[in-house]
Amino acid sequence: MTTATGHPYIVSSDDILHGTPIVVGTRTPVRAIAELWKFGVAPEEILVRLPHLTLAQVFDALSYYQDQRSTIDEDIARQRVSDDQIHPRLR
Repeated sequence: MTTATGHPYIVSSDDILHGTPIVVGTRTPVRAIAELWKFGVAPEEILVRLPHLTLAQVFDALSYYQDQRSTIDEDIARQRVSDDQIHPRLR
């Protein structure tokens, strides 16, 4: 079941990423866009890293993130790989 979010480019679907908010027509979670932005990547630069998205989709995802910041930040924290799980050569 797909659920509208009040944002034209963001939906949630139980069938995709367990209901995590995603960009319509993709499997790109809002959290991925939010994390890039939080790391200082400009919205226009996010398009270089996620070229299947449009600038409107990126801005809508960031707007959704601002509206749901605590929920998305919790999701980001749950998905984070701890330092002890990263191979020493990659640290």
